[in-house]
Amino acid sequence: MALERVRLTIKPGEFVSLLGPSGCGKSTLLKLFAGLEAPSAGHLRWWGSPALPTATDAAGRTLAMVFQEATLMPWARVADNVRLPLDLARMPRTEAGERVQRALALVGLGRFGTVYPRELSGGMQMRVSIARALATNPDLLLMDEPFGALDEFTRNKLDADLRALWAERGLTVVFVTHSIYEAVYLSSRVVVMAARPGRVIADVTIEGPETRDEAFRVSPAFMQYCAQLSALLTQANTGIDPDAHPR
Repeated sequence: MALERVRLTIKPGEFVSLLGPSGCGKSTLLKLFAGLEAPSAGHLRWWGSPALPTATDAAGRTLAMVFQEATLMPWARVADNVRLPLDLARMPRTEAGERVQRALALVGLGRFGTVYPRELSGGMQMRVSIARALATNPDLLLMDEPFGALDEFTRNKLDADLRALWAERGLTVVFVTHSIYEAVYLSSRVVVMAARPGRVIADVTIEGPETRDEAFRVSPAFMQYCAQLSALLTQANTGIDPDAHPR
């Protein structure tokens, strides 16, 4: 997916959503952040350095990624799935076990470490995937439409839990979505993208309350932000200004 002159800075502690239609390069941009793809032009910097951070860096900074699907090992128990990146990093067994338990507790699955993924609902499987990422204590959490395949009720619940985790842990999150409502609810900033070529057309700060609940979803401020983002997307992808009146 081609991206055109994307210039974007993510500050520590921000929750930034990449919002746009299918094919605008949201996931491509996230893969660039994760080091899964290399740019054909321009450059990336992580915490001021051109080198992708790893667990062995002197600064100790790390990033983790949650994909659109849970990507769990079906033959392994939940705790073993969460411990996988820690085992790959050769973390001592005791420390890894403590991290796994903390991560599962954070996502509300503290009692499910011994079950297999097939015994869990889709929403619970995504919680395991998030726990696996949190177990690495990431400085940057990248999420590629992790709740897109879930029903609206489950999605709203996981959005609320994720927002609470972000606030509690002081995480820096970059979250890909095509849902305007999800972007406004979760984010401190929404980066709006358009397609052909993939590009950033707006960067909107969401000045909602720090603690967000169901009341925020029906507040005038929430509706106003949704209308603003919808207008930006409509104009960028159709060339039509939704506020313009025919003569």
